[in-house]
Amino acid sequence: MIVVTGATGNVGRELVRSLAAAGERVTATSRHISETEVPDGVRTLRSDLTDAESLRPVLDGAEALFLQNGGAGAHLLSPRDLLDVAKSAGVGRVVLLSSQGVATRPESQSHGALAGAIEDAVRESGLEWTILRPGGFHSNAYAWAEQVRAHRTVAAPFGDVGLPTVDPADIAEIAAVALRQEGHHGRVHELTGPAPTTPRERAEAIGRAIGEPVRFVEQTREEAREQMLAFMPAPVVETTLSILGEPTPAERLVSPDVERVLGRAPRTFEEWARRNAAAFR
Repeated sequence: MIVVTGATGNVGRELVRSLAAAGERVTATSRHISETEVPDGVRTLRSDLTDAESLRPVLDGAEALFLQNGGAGAHLLSPRDLLDVAKSAGVGRVVLLSSQGVATRPESQSHGALAGAIEDAVRESGLEWTILRPGGFHSNAYAWAEQVRAHRTVAAPFGDVGLPTVDPADIAEIAAVALRQEGHHGRVHELTGPAPTTPRERAEAIGRAIGEPVRFVEQTREEAREQMLAFMPAPVVETTLSILGEPTPAERLVSPDVERVLGRAPRTFEEWARRNAAAFR
């Protein structure tokens, strides 16, 4: 049995599908999951990563665990308690969805330090472990969906700054490999797309996917900050704007790890946009 936490998220949803298609026994868990959100034959149980004990019934009979790092709620987790529960349930292998920021923004509490502490707990857990460190996701473009549907417009800052965002489906495919196969214990996989793309280029790709032009409107940094403060804490906003506007050389770098693990090039943003065009129509 493989347990997938965050099973309704962009990576978790793809991972559940991939594992189920491969014939694995899967338990999908999140706070509000329902059977309608998973393929037939996948067990669903609700749990809350901020309450380690809520995972105990979920992990009954599990051999491997996909653990997402809590995202914006990482500060609420007790990772050592989570891993103790996993180990006591008989789990032998854990694959952690972490963040590129552990390496590129270690000084940032939101993007580096918290995720780094969870990585440390995984390394010290006594379980076989693999850590996945993606940069930005292609699916971050869902934030533009409403404005594209309503106005065929994307408004974003730093229109010509490129980053090699990664497809959540590629992350999920690598997680499935690490959960099911030997040879990934003690490995950290840095995950990016095949090439940097700019917000302007991503808006154009969405336009091609839906068959209508999408106009790009460049926001100022201050306009973007004001918008982001509506749903992010100020320190997270500042670090995010720094990554988007002044990425480090490491954040611009294309990693070979997707191709090394999967034997093929990472999926492009253009491919992601075509696959998810319905969200923007």
